[in-house]
This record gives sequence, C-alpha cells and structure tokens, in this order.
Amino acid sequence: MPATLAPGPEKIMEPQLNQAVVNTALAHENPPGKTYDGAIETDAVIIGAGPVGLFQVFELGLLEIKAHVIDSLAYPGGQCVELYPDKPIYDIPAVPVCTGQELTNSLLKQIQPFGAVFHFGQEVSVVQKREDGRFFVQTSKGTQFITKTIFIAAGVGAFQPRLLKVEGLERFHGSQLHYRVKNPADFADKHIVVVGGGDSALDWALDFAKDGPHQAASVILIHRRDGFKAAPASVAKMRELCDALEMQFMVGQVTGVDARDGKLSAIKVTGSDGITRVVPLDVLLVFFGLSPKLGPIAEWGLDIERKQLQVDTEKFSTNVPGIFAVGDINIYPGKKKLILSGFHECALAAFGAAPFIFPGKKIHLQYTTTSPKLHKVLGVETPVFD
Repeated sequence: MPATLAPGPEKIMEPQLNQAVVNTALAHENPPGKTYDGAIETDAVIIGAGPVGLFQVFELGLLEIKAHVIDSLAYPGGQCVELYPDKPIYDIPAVPVCTGQELTNSLLKQIQPFGAVFHFGQEVSVVQKREDGRFFVQTSKGTQFITKTIFIAAGVGAFQPRLLKVEGLERFHGSQLHYRVKNPADFADKHIVVVGGGDSALDWALDFAKDGPHQAASVILIHRRDGFKAAPASVAKMRELCDALEMQFMVGQVTGVDARDGKLSAIKVTGSDGITRVVPLDVLLVFFGLSPKLGPIAEWGLDIERKQLQVDTEKFSTNVPGIFAVGDINIYPGKKKLILSGFHECALAAFGAAPFIFPGKKIHLQYTTTSPKLHKVLGVETPVFD
C-alpha cells in the first residue's frame, strides 16, 4: 500500500511541483489500455510513486518494460513531497542539494520517455496469483490489472505519526496540535513548543528559531532526556541558540494540558526532578516518528520481518516469484534506509524481473553513454565522436 497519513483536519499545503512536469504525469493518468475481462494488462505494476517508485519506472524503461504506477496520494513524490517538500536533501549522488519537490520534479522529467501510466488516489487492496503465473491486482477504486510483475515501492507502507497521548489533547489536533508541518508560514510569529528528540524535531525547532519569513515568536524544545537521535550538528546548533537565549530546551514529558475559551493555552511538563511546570503556547508540534502499518500488504503471503518485506540482495525479489520490493519497505542484512540505496535496488530488481516478462531472452547490460539502443529508448541522439 502506498504511503498515507492519518486523516485529520490539519490544513494541507499542495506541493508546488513544476507544473509542466506534473502535466506529464497527469497526461498518462488512467488512459484506456489493453484490457482482459475488464482488467488492464501490463508487464509491471509499481506500488508507490515516491522517488524509488519513480526511478523504478526508469530502470524498467531502459529494458523496454512499460509500467503502471499506483499511489494513494493525489500526486507523485511520496514522503518527499508529503513530509518534507521544502527540506534540503544532501545525499543524492551528483546533486549537492535539492528539496523533496525538486527531486520529484527531476525524476518525473527523467521518466518522461517511458510513458508510465499513473493511478493516483488509489490504494492496492487485492493481489492474487493467477494460474497462468500472472497477478490479479485491484485498487480501492476498483481499478483492476493483470500483470506479470509487481514492484512494491511503498516506503514504510501505510504510516501514521506516533501520537502524544495526553488526556484532553487530541481535540486540538489540526488547530493547535500538529504532527507534521505542511506550511511553515502558518506558524510565523507564534509561540511554539516542539516535542521530540529526532531529526524532524530538531530541524523544525531550528527552522522556526532562525531569522526568516516564518520565524516564530518563541521556540521551546522538549525532550524526555538530554540526549538526541538527531544529527550532532543540529544538536550543537540547538545548544548554541539556547545559550544565546534565542530558543529554550527543557528535559521532561508532557503530562497535561490547560485550555481557555476552548483553545489550548498551555501544556504541563513534568521534569526528571518530579516538578511539573506550566508552559504557555500557541502551537504544539509533536515529532515522535512514524508507526509503519503494512495494511493489505500483510495479507499477500509475503515474508515479513519487523513490518518490512524480506528480499534477496541479488534481485530484490520477495519470497513470491514475480513480486519485488525496493526502498524502505524491504529489509535484508546491512539494509540502509537511504534514497540512493533504493535507486540501486531498482536497477537490480528490473533485471530480476526481465525473465518474467521476456522469458528465454538474454538481457545484456548496456550503458546509456554508448548504447544506440538505449539512446533510441530515451529519445536522444547517439553522439558522434571524432
């Protein structure tokens, strides 16, 4: 199942994807195709339109394999666009820095030649193996496919933020309590309390404390201990700002709330010394991480370890022949949850899938730099060297 967030009244800022690139995706959305008993016949179905799912389109395309892409979101980009569209990413090879939106734009542009068909706003609900070796796939909207291969690139599956469970707090969800930031400008000039000790908590606390168009009136960071899972540089910067009285840090846990005139006016924080202090605020931001939920994926007969899909490291195939898993959804010895790792997995998964699609055909590794065949597939001219 593609990555989704728990529904709620929180205001959602539509991602500012490059419109020309998005139009390419929309132009290929749900067009008529070859059908079999009402189902679309295809060589490959990709579940998830995040960066890894989009790059899977590219690697399949180089092997002249067409794909349909299904995602529960209304647009491509997955977690990059849903969770941190404006946050910088520094570890994409040959790209010193880009945002989640920019990475998505570039990937969509890169896969333009392959004419992938997108099915947005749909979750895969049924996967069944057929007697002829192909798979029957059905989505929550009733769209049906018969496909030779399936690539699960669903990030951490259906995910929900881990909640701060304090009596009386949940009624402020979406108004003053937030588990993600969609539009930083909404929090400008507010008295903000950030709860958490990971990268998201530190990143947003630092972001709202610094000079800029969405600088907060005040920022207080609260964590249950004086130790963090965030990047050391972020922790050092936080301590520097605290020493300069530009933000505050408190060790403790939120144990209660105060409300006035139907609005959240303060939280109660109990420290390690046992003393409970009242902290006034306008907005409470909670970053306890995401709780992965596989949803229907758990019912497809796949080997699962700690809510992730077990794969081999030769083809990134699951225990079901013809079903592959790439990106954060999979697990194997030495697994690192990095976008660049997912890109590597896509290449091997594409070659692993080729025998299912072209049985008996010898697949040779070719290079986009020198292969006239790949140049034709990509729609570019083969360079002539003197």
